[in-house]
Amino acid sequence: MVQSFNLQGVIYAFRVLTRPRLVVPHSVVKDIRDINYQKLKEGGIQTIAFDKDNCLTAPYDNQLHPPFKDSWNECKKVFGTNIVIVSNSAGTSDDHQYNKAKAIEENLGVKVLRREEKKPGGGEALLKYCKTTDPSTIAFVGDRLLTDVLFGNLNGMFTIFTKQIVTEKGDNPIALKVFVNSLHQCLLIISFIKTFS
Repeated sequence: MVQSFNLQGVIYAFRVLTRPRLVVPHSVVKDIRDINYQKLKEGGIQTIAFDKDNCLTAPYDNQLHPPFKDSWNECKKVFGTNIVIVSNSAGTSDDHQYNKAKAIEENLGVKVLRREEKKPGGGEALLKYCKTTDPSTIAFVGDRLLTDVLFGNLNGMFTIFTKQIVTEKGDNPIALKVFVNSLHQCLLIISFIKTFS
């Protein structure tokens, strides 16, 4: 199953040319097992939002990646019902009758945000869902710089980049190529910013 073309992603990518810091995450971890959920909560994060594909599950799969089970349970223990999945493959117009979203909710035990716009657009839908006007109380976790990190940063959220994907198998080949290229570019940007800051 492949997602439809993400025009929003292309449009927003041009913003990065003039504002490269938009793709620099606040935190970089290997995967979700390295996230200290309690520390996030104590630091003022009230809601944690996740991308799904290659962050929590294999691409287009509805089951949690098995090694993440303990970390996922810890996240649910700390944040309770204040966890939401924001995926471009589920909960959007690509998801007929939201069947994928419903299956993910059943398997992972958290809500999938329904929305019209794909990331990096559509931040207002997440704020509305979280019932907050303060985006700094939301942490956004994802594996793609040009969708997940850009989405979170554009909307004033605390962004966490998971640098190790679950698997390349079954992934969108164009998105995967963009991921590899954007990872390289982000590392260059971070290096540049640190050099001249």
